[in-house]
Amino acid sequence: MRLLLARLPQIAVTLVLLSLAAWLAIGLMPGDPVSLAIMADPRLTPQDIARMRALHGLDQPLMRRYLAWAAGLLRGEFGYSRLFAQPATAVLWPALRSTLALVGLSVAIAAALGLALGALAALRPKAAALVDAVALLAQAVPSFWLGILLIILFAVHLGWLPAGGTPEEGAARLPFLVLPVATIAFGQMAAYARHAAAALAESLRQPWVRSARARGASEGRVLWRHALPNAGVPLLTLLALDAGSLVSGALVTETVFARPGMGKLLYDAVMGNDYNLALLALLLVALATMLATLAADLAQRWLDPRLGEA
Repeated sequence: MRLLLARLPQIAVTLVLLSLAAWLAIGLMPGDPVSLAIMADPRLTPQDIARMRALHGLDQPLMRRYLAWAAGLLRGEFGYSRLFAQPATAVLWPALRSTLALVGLSVAIAAALGLALGALAALRPKAAALVDAVALLAQAVPSFWLGILLIILFAVHLGWLPAGGTPEEGAARLPFLVLPVATIAFGQMAAYARHAAAALAESLRQPWVRSARARGASEGRVLWRHALPNAGVPLLTLLALDAGSLVSGALVTETVFARPGMGKLLYDAVMGNDYNLALLALLLVALATMLATLAADLAQRWLDPRLGEA
């Protein structure tokens, strides 16, 4: 409870400061909506330009515009996306769902495979070199290159899976997830494998593990009941650090497989000077990352109550 009471105000202050900094940075960028309209139609009169600037609030000081935007956000008014000509929420939620399905499944598979490889390296020292080699290969392979290779093999030559995109139907989306999920999971697996191997190897050398073995506990019980809970703290930290990618998406992978997600949306919003959509997407990424870090800290204190005494 003390952690929640201390962390929630910090999250609120961080979001305010981040939104202010992002607003100032985007507001000072060249190419506001009126400037783009003038470039598209040079026949606009000064009266048209003044009317458009008033419509977009560009005739007001930058800080006054920020305060008006923040007040609307607190009232639940998320505004419109100028780039997509839709309410911002109508653009954000489909992209968020697509990214959560893609990157969430990828991180879950990467964590499971990495934990299995780490356990193999910790229990079988002779296999540690093989696990390190697999982790090094996974870290070294660029995601865009791996994605292209998977498309060439499974979509072009074998014809087993679609090359990209996403359909509207729910169950029909599963084949479209296989290749991008494999691309992301293979790259992220390396970090989980190395952290799990180091943490489990350290836990297996502790006195309570030797005591459990002396009482006749099987290796599986020693690993999962005694070593893993104590080795889970660094793994939870790694999961929390990956939470930002759960919302911000994987821009390279989404581009290679032509998937509409948060990464592509955030990139398009910034490049298209869609201030409102870019700010909302950025705040959503920051909020998800901070909440995931808070959840990881709570889980770490549950696994190791000594952390709460520090």
